[in-house]
Amino acid sequence: MGGSSRGPDSDVARSVDPGRNRRWWARAAFAAAVSAAVVPIVAAGLLSTLVLLATGIGGVAVMMAALYWFLTRRGVPRWIWLGVAVLVPIAVLSAFVSANLLWVVVVSYALVLLAALCARIALEGDRAESVVDERPVPPPRHPFLVMNPHSGGGKVARFDLQRKAEELGAEVALLEGPGTVDVEALARDAVRRGADLLGVAGGDGTQALVAGVAAEHDLPFLVICAGTRNHFALDLGLDRDDPAAGLDALRDGVEVRVDLGEIGGRTFVNNASFGVYAEVVQSPAYREDKTGTVLRMLPDLLGGSAGARLTARTGGLTVEGPQAVLVSNGPYQTSDLAGLGRRARLDRGVLGVVTVAVDGARQAVGLLNRAHERGMTQHTALEVTVDADAQEIPVGVDGESLVLATPVRCTVRPGALRVRLPRDRPGVPPFKVAVDWVRLRALAGWAHRRV
Repeated sequence: MGGSSRGPDSDVARSVDPGRNRRWWARAAFAAAVSAAVVPIVAAGLLSTLVLLATGIGGVAVMMAALYWFLTRRGVPRWIWLGVAVLVPIAVLSAFVSANLLWVVVVSYALVLLAALCARIALEGDRAESVVDERPVPPPRHPFLVMNPHSGGGKVARFDLQRKAEELGAEVALLEGPGTVDVEALARDAVRRGADLLGVAGGDGTQALVAGVAAEHDLPFLVICAGTRNHFALDLGLDRDDPAAGLDALRDGVEVRVDLGEIGGRTFVNNASFGVYAEVVQSPAYREDKTGTVLRMLPDLLGGSAGARLTARTGGLTVEGPQAVLVSNGPYQTSDLAGLGRRARLDRGVLGVVTVAVDGARQAVGLLNRAHERGMTQHTALEVTVDADAQEIPVGVDGESLVLATPVRCTVRPGALRVRLPRDRPGVPPFKVAVDWVRLRALAGWAHRRV
């Protein structure tokens, strides 16, 4: 027979022999990493290298501690600590220059970056797919869309969304006021009148409200990227630069099922935040002076003299007194505090939970390398309960500021929402591959067992 057969042995072979290109990229990563460590020793000697390393690490630690004290102090001490945070890196840089070691730092840093680049290229084949199962569906007969003309700086008018949607047979309700419009009531009324698809051109908060109604009646839901940030649309793989492209789902669409989060009977598509952020945005002064309000409130909030003391419980884990709790509809792909922004999938059937508790400068510095488990925890759960020493607490739900009675219970509804997507769409952007040196050793051909 001329065909080839595949079995377990071929899978093992592929794992052992990843291909010449990946093998050499893995070896290049190790070579660059070793060079980054050797260059300072050869150029400056072992003792100078240790001093160099201690100076750099110490400078970063002092700068982070100074920034923490800047956020938690008032008056003259606050600005003194800000000055320290600015001057420390300048002082470290000056020390390197005076010791003629700046070029060593630059070369070593460049080699570290090169090692990371080579490692990511070598590991590219290990990238996990963030694909949600989809199925083709016929066009809806009576689609109903809610559009907020004020959302996203006026994207509804700028992209002519109302006219384009009506040309495709959709009924459009504009949230023009006067006063607050009950979008859930609008959606329910449309269902009673025979709507077979609900959709929203607006922010994620409005998306969540109508998505809850769609899930309740098992109707497909259409997301149109007319909000400011459109995080839900990003994780669905929609084109956020062209909101009108989402309307193509009305004539040539596919359908996927995704999870919904629920908090106190209210649906959320992205996340619910508790603690410092929620307290700050509740302030009446926040909209007029965001920076000033944050600087004024943070000392009391971080120090524990203002705001409610929170307790987060999920499964067998209890976190006492966190300054911030983030519960998301699906876990975020992140390894640091700045990475909370994207989810690989929306159909994993779990909540993502992040808690941050910083009691002092030492824990603030420890968050840089996750040295303190209590400082920051990340895990998944089916249910999260946030309690407090107050009857009510502020909560940010998909960007909307709410006040909810305690304890606040968050749950997930796996596969609750049918989302209608255009067949032709950008898709979910690829995630960066985490650098795994054990896996790299196997790819380089230096491991004796399968990894």
